[in-house]
Amino acid sequence: MYGDNDPEASTASSAGLLQQLGRSWWLFVVYGVVAIVFGILAMMKPAAAVVALTWLFGLMALVEGILAAVALVRGGEGVSRGWQALYALASLAVGVLTLVNPLATAGVLVFFLAAWLVVGGIYRIVFAIRVRKAVRSEWMLALSGLLAIVLGALFAMNPLAGIAVTGIWIGIGALLHGALQLFAGFKLRRFAPA
Repeated sequence: MYGDNDPEASTASSAGLLQQLGRSWWLFVVYGVVAIVFGILAMMKPAAAVVALTWLFGLMALVEGILAAVALVRGGEGVSRGWQALYALASLAVGVLTLVNPLATAGVLVFFLAAWLVVGGIYRIVFAIRVRKAVRSEWMLALSGLLAIVLGALFAMNPLAGIAVTGIWIGIGALLHGALQLFAGFKLRRFAPA
């Protein structure tokens, strides 16, 4: 029955799940290796990694625009035709522009990141000033705000450097993800049926 706390049933279902995952342990290892290779490449060529991901984003937007246009023609989607048409056109435009020039799109995204960093930095400084009597070490919050403003200004002055930094962080994230996938794969290998 749903909601029963039968320890034997729970143990049996956990064992079954582990055996299922154990059969596919090698997929985790393959995903891990792919992620690690991507991470290394992203760290070696960070701008190229960001451009590749931006290109994939453009492809996704284009497909979404095509699907929205098909839904518009079919009708009956529960959304007004005007909004549906606007969404389809916006998705198609973003998709095409991104596929034609992914570096420019990545640069625009870096400008948005720069603006967000500056606004966030100002917010932290104002917040630190307001809570200075109630919070010890408020200067650390103000300093983090100042650093965010400086980083945002640097990104705005040199978008290519911002793209490179973003690519390096993507590479680090991919390396960590790949290492965790490898770890999980080799741990699950012991549950594989002989």
